[in-house]
Amino acid sequence: QVQFVESGGGLVQPGGSLRLSCTASGFIFGAFAMKWYRQVPGKEREFVARIDETGRRKMYADSVQGRFIISRDNAKRMTFLQMNNLKPEDTAVYYCKAEKSTTWGQGTQVTVDQ
Repeated sequence: QVQFVESGGGLVQPGGSLRLSCTASGFIFGAFAMKWYRQVPGKEREFVARIDETGRRKMYADSVQGRFIISRDNAKRMTFLQMNNLKPEDTAVYYCKAEKSTTWGQGTQVTVDQ
């Protein structure tokens, strides 16, 4: 079945960086755009970034534009989110998914705090 496993989260100080990874299985990875989302308790999950099937076209939420970089490795069935200049408001659980999938992984917690 379709699965997404996120990793790489942790505690980081403001201004720091983290690189999230997502390993996908159960579908033809190279045929789908991939997305990252994040969610704070009590709020709806929000879009963070999208990368098309080829890895050439990328989109970002305004709140992360210029700080986050999405990438993918189709041979390894993985998607990445490089997060730089992190801010406290980036604190959330981060999830990845294929664009047309209704399945979610367990997410990875990112906490930005002194």
